[in-house]
Amino acid sequence: MGEISSIARRLLQVSPDALLVVDKTGVIQFANETSHTLFGYDPKALVGQPITLLIPGRFHDRHGAHLSNYLAQPINREMGARITDLFAIRADGSEFPAGIRLSPFRDGEDTFVAAAVRDMTERRMISDALIAAREEADRANRAKSRFLATASHDLRQPLQAIRLLNASMHKFIRDLPEMSDLVRHQELAIDSATRLLNALLDISRLESGAIEPQLSPVSLAGAFADIVTEFEPVAAGKNLQLEYAETRSVISTDRTLLTQILQNLVGNSLKYTEHGRVQISQEFEDNALILKIEDTGLGISQDKLGRIFDEYYQVGPQGTKRLGVGLGLSIVREVTRLLGYSVTVSSQVGKGTCVRVRIPENRLLADDALLSREEVAETRASVPLTGRLVLLEDNDSVRKATELFLSLEGFEVQSAPSVSQVQGLLLTMQPGDVLITDYHLDGKFTGLDVLLQLRTQRRFDVPAVVMSGDLQSMMRVVKTSIPKCRFLSKPVDTKALLSAIAEVSVN
Repeated sequence: MGEISSIARRLLQVSPDALLVVDKTGVIQFANETSHTLFGYDPKALVGQPITLLIPGRFHDRHGAHLSNYLAQPINREMGARITDLFAIRADGSEFPAGIRLSPFRDGEDTFVAAAVRDMTERRMISDALIAAREEADRANRAKSRFLATASHDLRQPLQAIRLLNASMHKFIRDLPEMSDLVRHQELAIDSATRLLNALLDISRLESGAIEPQLSPVSLAGAFADIVTEFEPVAAGKNLQLEYAETRSVISTDRTLLTQILQNLVGNSLKYTEHGRVQISQEFEDNALILKIEDTGLGISQDKLGRIFDEYYQVGPQGTKRLGVGLGLSIVREVTRLLGYSVTVSSQVGKGTCVRVRIPENRLLADDALLSREEVAETRASVPLTGRLVLLEDNDSVRKATELFLSLEGFEVQSAPSVSQVQGLLLTMQPGDVLITDYHLDGKFTGLDVLLQLRTQRRFDVPAVVMSGDLQSMMRVVKTSIPKCRFLSKPVDTKALLSAIAEVSVN
């Protein structure tokens, strides 16, 4: 090698990396002072030694081939930066993970390779710690998902029984105004507990990443009608008009998640509206479909608009009592993000609020000859049931409460607590009968398994209502549409249950 200037040599000697220069035969021609700290050899003693002196013996065979290939096409190259299995060995025989930067250069007719070597032990430890932390986080998320599925089912079961018993009590005390008022207050408390449970489970599920959208064509007319049907009792209780606009739009979306957006927005509007109306509508703007939920409620001051999507944040006039826990709009934000939508809010204090959900144009499907508003309402109208209701529910409290409620509604109900005990009833089912089943049953069968097996045995589409305490997870499993079958989330609203029975009973 040619002479190196004194300044350049000094810079090389004090480099933070160990610097080695190797010739094309793999012999070390230069080693800086830092190499002593890293390898434990006197730099002068390294000169003239083969580079394999610093490489663990198990890598010697590979190194010769690597050196030949590298010199055939010498380029700047970094090795070990991604924490691969690249190791060096010290004078005391200890090994360490190494990061190496190679730079070829020529000196006259000779080719050399400059190698900057760094101890990657700390980086490897950090990387291992990050990998372990990620694996632990993944395990925690999986455990959280399992907990949420269990909690969704187990916590909703008693609420389901209480709701049905409350609805049954209304039948017994129609002529007792004082008792009716107490039962009505009980109903409001049940509704409040249901909303709180749903909000807490939903936000936890969203934050854990346990939800993956499943897209399918969804009629907005049907989605709007379902929401209005669900919230009509709340609106009627406050003397509010709850309306939805005519539409024939069809979008590709996750039906469950879209319903969740509408439920939270409409529920929030009704919560903060004392006079006037809440309206659901749509409009087209800038290559997108805009869903609008407008109300004539209390309104939100401009200084608070920026915080309304924060978790647990609530707005309202000074002195307004706390309603819920402030998770509804936070859930809307997370769900819209998950679906690729955006949401904005405009409001005036004392005049009302308008929430706009922007759905990109690529999610719109061609309008179909779907049901009009009147036709949608008509399909949801109650029709007489000519047959029996066969109830399969493994929770004793829920089964007895459901059977009592449906019997008081005038239905003939026969029930069973298990798949084995319901078989006799299933074998006698005739056209006009309806199966009502919980999805999560003890044992290896689900309510849906029972339904599909029953349809195969009876050779006709037995109408069914399938209920679940974890509807979202269930729908991820189902994925495809099942004719004459309605899926309801526990705790089921009694009006929604009656509507579902009427709907699947229509021939």
